[in-house]
Amino acid sequence: MTVQFEESKQQRRIDELRHQEEEDLAKYLAEKYKLEYGDPLTLTINSDALRVIPEDMARHAKVGPFALIGKKVKIGIVSPQNDATAAALKEIENRGLIVIPFLVSPTTLEKIWGRYHDLSFSNETKAGSLDISSDEIVASMKKVQHIPDIQKLIEDILAQKKSYRVTKILEMILAGALAIDASDIHLEPEEAYVRLRYRLDGVLTDVMRFSPSTYNLLLSRIKLISGLKLNISGAQDGRFSVVVGDSEIEIRTSVLPGAYNGSIVLRVLNPKGIQVPMEELGIDPHLFTVIEKQIRKPNGMLLTTGPTGSGKTTTLYAFLRRIHTPDVKIITIENPVEYHLPGIVQTQIDPDKNYTFAEGLRSALRQDPDIIMVGEIRDSETAEIAINSALTGHLVFSTLHTNNAAGTFPRLIDLGINPKVMTSSINLVLAQRLVRKLCPLCRKEVAPDAKQKSLIEAVFASIPDRSLVPQKIQVFEPVGCDKCNTTGYKGRIGVHEGILANAQIEAVINSNPSEREIRKAAKGQGILDMRQDGILKAVRGVTSVSELGRVIDLEEEFI
Repeated sequence: MTVQFEESKQQRRIDELRHQEEEDLAKYLAEKYKLEYGDPLTLTINSDALRVIPEDMARHAKVGPFALIGKKVKIGIVSPQNDATAAALKEIENRGLIVIPFLVSPTTLEKIWGRYHDLSFSNETKAGSLDISSDEIVASMKKVQHIPDIQKLIEDILAQKKSYRVTKILEMILAGALAIDASDIHLEPEEAYVRLRYRLDGVLTDVMRFSPSTYNLLLSRIKLISGLKLNISGAQDGRFSVVVGDSEIEIRTSVLPGAYNGSIVLRVLNPKGIQVPMEELGIDPHLFTVIEKQIRKPNGMLLTTGPTGSGKTTTLYAFLRRIHTPDVKIITIENPVEYHLPGIVQTQIDPDKNYTFAEGLRSALRQDPDIIMVGEIRDSETAEIAINSALTGHLVFSTLHTNNAAGTFPRLIDLGINPKVMTSSINLVLAQRLVRKLCPLCRKEVAPDAKQKSLIEAVFASIPDRSLVPQKIQVFEPVGCDKCNTTGYKGRIGVHEGILANAQIEAVINSNPSEREIRKAAKGQGILDMRQDGILKAVRGVTSVSELGRVIDLEEEFI
């Protein structure tokens, strides 16, 4: 009988044995050096990680980055005692990244290096989900100064016929929003086109239009990276994040079914947007002094009111940062946790699991906190627990949906709070709105028309502190320039009012008062109302009268 020798089959068997020996050695060395072992069967390679170090440097140092999550980068190495490897890892750490070394076999390292050749074209991970490149976003941000720059860059990408252009369009949309400080990205399908808009300083601004066919691809990509289901056309919410410099920016995705296709809103949660110190909130000096005193009390409640998007959360976060010290315990109950504050315990409600604001507040009290922030008081149960917490030695911050500070007390009475304990628990109530600031480079001083002059004079007459009233009545109007995207406005600032829960307020609360009666009782406190605060900002050139009228009823009768 003749034995036939199959050389190719035998070679494959030898290669398998050698590969197994390599992996066994890598496992042994991982245990020896107390490192994680990079198993080639489970190791997936992320293109953002590859961008941490160029290919030539990676090969020279014998390292292979394969995963990047936030600031943590997982890097495959074959020897921790290699000087070039150690130097490369040190250099990456010096850039603010946290290096997690994995010991891998030479074959696995070659596999990682092999992914460099298609780095520029990679748009999908092994799991099939879109791989957004943070490095590409950062590079694109440097090309954007104004909205026309975004239009041109997206049009240039649309002109290309490469398969990965949808990824590039999405990266460019995100880069444009981050570069010009947009808070939201709106993609709105119509019958013949799709409109892209950014929300700049609270106002939606048109960017460009593109075809429904391009949008269909964008919709699928956004659903993929946001963890949404592709085969569902109903309302869905998801999230993803991008890393820009040393900041991880979370993007909240909302898809809503529309007449022609799903409408998308991407909310940009930039940590830097919430890091506003109290001094930059635009609070009047007298009210600032009052707030400083109230937030440092050991117990009681401080409520901030206003509609959605009026900056209430930013204000409360500024208060928390102001009083946070290592010797106090702060717990927040939010929906959702939009920004993470170091050193503070933050918990997110989940109504689907019956974890409500009330339940979260009850649980937080068991943790012996000094300060509690409740994201919103929206029902009787939460209101009652919050009031009782303020009465039993806790300092409580929260928000309420009312039009003004005076409306807080009638609203709490509607929620079933006993008026007799209200002023014992509440220290201060605030109300606020956000107005756009005039661009300092192009604003124009103009003479007020008759209606504006009459309004300003009436407001000035109602201000008890005459030192605040300027001698000259002047107003400013927006013009528009390259630095403010031709809007005439750049950035936003708050207009505020506050009411202390003093003896005068207590005297009227027991009679189920109206907002008007509360405002009358608070007049002697010397705190500006929102209209007075806003008009003073307008005559100082901070904002315009027309912008103020967009968010405040300037025609309301004076008390």
